[in-house]
Amino acid sequence: MCGRYATARARQELLDQFGVQLDGAGALDPDYNVAPTKDVPAVLARPAADAARDAEEAGVAPPDGDGPVRELRALRWGLVPSWAKDPAIGSRMINARVETVHEKPAYRRAFARRRCLLPADGYYEWYVPEHTGPGRPRKQPFYIRPADGSVMAMAGLYELWKSPDDAWVWTCTVITTDAPDALGRIHDRMPMVVPPDRWDAWLDPALTAADEVRGLLVPALGGGRPARMEAYPVGAAVGNVRNNGPELIRPLSAEPAEPAEPAGDDGALF
Repeated sequence: MCGRYATARARQELLDQFGVQLDGAGALDPDYNVAPTKDVPAVLARPAADAARDAEEAGVAPPDGDGPVRELRALRWGLVPSWAKDPAIGSRMINARVETVHEKPAYRRAFARRRCLLPADGYYEWYVPEHTGPGRPRKQPFYIRPADGSVMAMAGLYELWKSPDDAWVWTCTVITTDAPDALGRIHDRMPMVVPPDRWDAWLDPALTAADEVRGLLVPALGGGRPARMEAYPVGAAVGNVRNNGPELIRPLSAEPAEPAEPAGDDGALF
């Protein structure tokens, strides 16, 4: 599961790195404690006609050309299917399992046509140590990030839901996969990350065949392999969503409890 993450890259860095043609994200502040129902930056590709409407909504000139337009938008984390009666369902749909995302009614339409990348610097998981004494064991939060400091392009889906007052609500979910052994000691699931050489295909709204899309989420070979991950314990303050700031991702100064070893080559995402 991915229930908290950090995304603090500067807007221009995201625009440049992801080749964004249309910036419709509005206000975009660093967030070191992203939680469900918050707005998060997302990169997606829209057909030219849809992008023209998006540009008008954002008050900017539409990009030239007839092909898909790569956009930066702010989406609410927690996917609300178009057929949902109540948007509150989104708080329970922050993650979609890669094993079943293509067949679940809530996700399969988005999986076919509305895929996105969710930039992240890292994510948090809570490790529960073995406990034999009285009381409940104390959970230890860990921050997990690419060891080389690169951005994580988490695989996501987005959906549009029309509210009773005819306003469009844009929402998203993070696709998760099994964590490798080195990270699985902390938590058995982790975000699925799309390597740069697959961004174009993953975002392509014209690619709708489920088998072909699923093929983008299998282990990458050669130079497309994402960076290996490192994990370290952080303070308990991240557990309160009201806390925010770079201090949340600083390693604990005290000697960390297990599992302290960083993810090695077997800790890569693919």
